[in-house]
Amino acid sequence: MADTETVVAAGCLEKSKCYVKTRKGTILAAEILISLIILICYAASFNGGYSAVAICEMVFAIIFFVVFMMEMDKTIQAVNWVWSDLFRTAIGAALYTITSLVCMLRGTGDDALIAGAVFGLLAGILFAYDVYTIILVIKSNKQDTAAPTGGYFGCLSPRR
Repeated sequence: MADTETVVAAGCLEKSKCYVKTRKGTILAAEILISLIILICYAASFNGGYSAVAICEMVFAIIFFVVFMMEMDKTIQAVNWVWSDLFRTAIGAALYTITSLVCMLRGTGDDALIAGAVFGLLAGILFAYDVYTIILVIKSNKQDTAAPTGGYFGCLSPRR
């Protein structure tokens, strides 16, 4: 029983190591790491109420990391994972930018809050870059699966 758990754990570790080497895996790992740093900064500040964005974005990034790492996006096709990831990152970029600007304005004298705000702006840039890469993936998928022109139903095809 313990041997199979070790093999499964080793397989999961190997998959995560391989997935982190990809561009999407690196971006997701960076999102998890920067969200953790922001969470620590906000928790150390006097106003800990801004940590909800960091917690939510870190949890969502972990979920998407596991889904893409284990290639569950190919088996669970009820969810459009690319579009879900696009919405997640777009909302994350907006929320991190807004909360960071608010924290910078309110954080006079609270160094941890200012540090969290600076990391939050960096996270906003990282999430915006992720949005850009996802849009490129969506565009390339549309070009690969474009419908042929020339009369799909036969009524527009040239007469012979």
